[in-house]
Amino acid sequence: MAASDRSVMDCAQVLWDYHNAGTPLDKADIVVGLGSYDLRVADRCAELYGNGLAPLIIFTGATGNWTSGRFAGSEARAFSERAVALGVPRDAIRLEERATNIGENIRFVRAQAPGAGEVIWVTKPQTQRRVSATLQVNWPDVVSMITAPQHRLAAQPLADHSFEALAAEMVGDVWRMAAYVDKGFQGHQPVGTDVQMAFDALVAAGFTSHLPSAVRSLLDR
Repeated sequence: MAASDRSVMDCAQVLWDYHNAGTPLDKADIVVGLGSYDLRVADRCAELYGNGLAPLIIFTGATGNWTSGRFAGSEARAFSERAVALGVPRDAIRLEERATNIGENIRFVRAQAPGAGEVIWVTKPQTQRRVSATLQVNWPDVVSMITAPQHRLAAQPLADHSFEALAAEMVGDVWRMAAYVDKGFQGHQPVGTDVQMAFDALVAAGFTSHLPSAVRSLLDR
């Protein structure tokens, strides 16, 4: 089914709205930018720093499946260079370059900033709910605020991360909402009927590349 199909777009919007679960912001001890393929996360971190919401940014991320070969170094380093180019002083930035998933992002930042009481987490719009769920397990006692670049679904696809890739990413992360609770990776997040129906429709339309291969095999039967 083509990305221009209205039913696909409607279903993608439902998942976008579900995942795009940011919170109100206030001043914090640190801003944390979670590494990914999307440098606009670094832009948002620089904006928050410039607005005086925190005196320090920690960028976290090694290299993942979507960023292998994309950056000269780690995701964290690429994000820091972007923030410096936008005017953030280097001495206001720390790097965490080992994390390869959201749980590690949180745990390794926690180890770097054990005294933090309030943290602003910046991630992609469609990853905000997973960050919230993962915080429930990995750093439940910190005051967390979650945000992302401020744009709509239509602006999220990139030249090298298409609408189709985005839709598959959101499908995969809905599946993880239940599967990762069972594994102890995340806290519970509700999945309403509308989200489940949109998920099922996008799976049927073939947006399954972000699902584990074993799950795809079961769905193909």
